[in-house]
Amino acid sequence: MRRREFITAFGNAVVAWPVTVAGQQTGKLYSIGFLTAGTSGAGTPYLPAFVDGLRQFGRIEGKNVVIEYRFAENRVERLPELVTELIRLKVDVIVAAGTLAPLAARQATTTIPIVMTSGGDPLGSGLVASLAQPSGNVTGLSLMVSDIAGKRIELLKELLPRTSRVAVLWNSANPYPALVFTETQNAARTLGIDIQSLEVKGADDFGKAFELITVKLPDALIVVEDPLTVSYRNRVAKFAISNRLAAIEGTRDFAVAGGLVAYGANISDLYRRAATYVDKILKGAKPSDLPIEQPTKFELIINLKTAKALGLTIPPALLARADEVIE
Repeated sequence: MRRREFITAFGNAVVAWPVTVAGQQTGKLYSIGFLTAGTSGAGTPYLPAFVDGLRQFGRIEGKNVVIEYRFAENRVERLPELVTELIRLKVDVIVAAGTLAPLAARQATTTIPIVMTSGGDPLGSGLVASLAQPSGNVTGLSLMVSDIAGKRIELLKELLPRTSRVAVLWNSANPYPALVFTETQNAARTLGIDIQSLEVKGADDFGKAFELITVKLPDALIVVEDPLTVSYRNRVAKFAISNRLAAIEGTRDFAVAGGLVAYGANISDLYRRAATYVDKILKGAKPSDLPIEQPTKFELIINLKTAKALGLTIPPALLARADEVIE
């Protein structure tokens, strides 16, 4: 998707960002490639945070920075083609979302710097040799937090003390959800909870997964966040409500879409911090000298409207811990 199409997709989001910037940059017009396995428009809700982060360094899109947006639209096989386009355009840096996009970029180039906005498992997926010393052309932010799966299971037990069966919806084509699914299984086992695996790889798989839920009748649903499941958050949340199913995912946008609970890293913060990496690289820093950073901000969002629709009463102690309550 070209910049003009992107602005159209996001409506007036761009013109709403602040005009005042610090450290105004002058001189060379830099080119940034943005790559994601996800969709354009509503499927990528965190991009404004990245563009806003660039503005804080005086790098203004359309003035001294050009951003070439490429969305695979949940067709992973398109990623190599899109990376090739960005390489042909001779972008100065590639900003890649999630895990699959930076993997595709890393396989296509070892010279153009690559900044991850939210790499699921940089070490396990082979993106970097070390978090402290990446040693290649990939750096940026990791989404991975070792105990996140266990905390989500604990939240469900707090909401539904009698929970014994939990379905997990995850993209089996992505290394990060696969890791989170395994950790969820381990955490559930210690609490005596049975886990039902619902694997999806594309849009057509969601209907099949929903059919399994209506047959197996789990007590709750965990959705592992990645570009695919984030793209279909509205559909998943609507299904959960219509089937009176408590559902938890890792992004705020899932709760906004109608999911009961969101708990995880603040992804908008990761995208904003990715702009810091881009600024340093454009000033001459090498990716190999920039350590991978992990999430520092986490958020617990509870949708009270959804809780009422499900007939659930949220424990006061849990409400008190919430960073945001949607009513």
